[in-house]
Amino acid sequence: MKLTNGKLTEVILDSLGEGLFTVDKDFRINSLNRAGEQMFGVKKADVIGDFCKNVFKSKRCFGECPIERVLENGASVYDLESEMVTKKGRRLPVKINASVLKDAENKPIGGVVSFRDMSHLETIQKNLINASGFHGVIGRHKSMVEIYKLIEEVADSHSSVMITGESGTGKEMIADAIQKISSRKDKPFVKINCSVFPPQLLASELFGHVKGAFTDAVKDRVGRFEIADGGTIFLDEAAEMPLQMQVQLLRVVQEGTFERVGESITRKVDVRVIAATNKNVNVEMQEGRMREDLFYRLNVIPIEIPPLRQRRSDIPHLVQHFLKKYALISGKNITEVDDEAMDYLTGYQWPGNVRELENAIEYAFARSKDTIIHASKLPLNIRAGIKCTDRLPEENMPVQADEYLLLKNLLQKHQWNRSRVAAEMGIGRTTLWRRLKAHGFVNE
Repeated sequence: MKLTNGKLTEVILDSLGEGLFTVDKDFRINSLNRAGEQMFGVKKADVIGDFCKNVFKSKRCFGECPIERVLENGASVYDLESEMVTKKGRRLPVKINASVLKDAENKPIGGVVSFRDMSHLETIQKNLINASGFHGVIGRHKSMVEIYKLIEEVADSHSSVMITGESGTGKEMIADAIQKISSRKDKPFVKINCSVFPPQLLASELFGHVKGAFTDAVKDRVGRFEIADGGTIFLDEAAEMPLQMQVQLLRVVQEGTFERVGESITRKVDVRVIAATNKNVNVEMQEGRMREDLFYRLNVIPIEIPPLRQRRSDIPHLVQHFLKKYALISGKNITEVDDEAMDYLTGYQWPGNVRELENAIEYAFARSKDTIIHASKLPLNIRAGIKCTDRLPEENMPVQADEYLLLKNLLQKHQWNRSRVAAEMGIGRTTLWRRLKAHGFVNE
């Protein structure tokens, strides 16, 4: 049977594994594919013509609507985390893509939204967090333990926090940990990356705008600070914010007041600010890219995350964490790395820090067919990397001293049972023996 163009399009959309719907410029649904029907327990015929916010009840429908965003600026949205509610009331974590829908004359006529059910990953993440060291943060090095203590001490404070550290060290995870045990844990937690928006759009994202404030402002919009009222806002890459925006942010931090773009009405909010940057803030201030007054208002509680190369004793624990994560995601029964692979992992410099380490484990997982990751399965740049002992001997001394204390404590804890010590460190018995010998714990 030959299909018409319209019927063929419908068949193709119904074959997709992810949900998809389209709306007109008034946000009324005009199509929904089969995967969307199944995810939400609805029939297409019952929702056509209804407003999308009435059907999907996303937490982003009010103030952060992705369709509204793409209609305003024409830029597509990718992998936006959100939550929708099914017909039976179940909250469904999703990742959303949204784009402008155009007619044959290239004129906007609405939006198209696709969404993926992320329930399985959320379950995995919860299990990993419950099994991890500190509210999702992995690390037992003394520098990380000090950070955990600081977070617990300031959890109930309303003071601003400035998190600094190289790219990939886990600044957002530290922000998440602060939020999880804070007095505002049940209030909104809003995140924004300040480096990805041009100045005009960043002002709109943070403070909102009124209709007509600029060319694409077709309706009033609530900003992130209003959405976060009573809760916390996380400003990632805050040092890359334009100077004019820094002035506006300073006012919010100091006084809790702001105006929407294009409006003269002063609004008040109660928001705790957690900022983060991978820049050297002293250099940024000296060169005039960051205002000193803003920095000192944000830096009430400073948290500096050390790079991975300065806490190498955490690498085996991080490796074990990522092994568990990708075993759950992939279904592969890979539970350890061999001794040679661990030597490479602990000797590499990790310019990309924890993020790069996770990528390396994911890469090795994809290549491995055995239950063990062998050194040959690691990325080439890691296998070709210069060991830390060859490149930075001055950094190696504190690492060695830290490892000595770690080994001593674990040996006492497990009554010198090497198998248990190796298991807790996430390394093989041969690697453990070499380290014990290097530190004088064994003589044979």
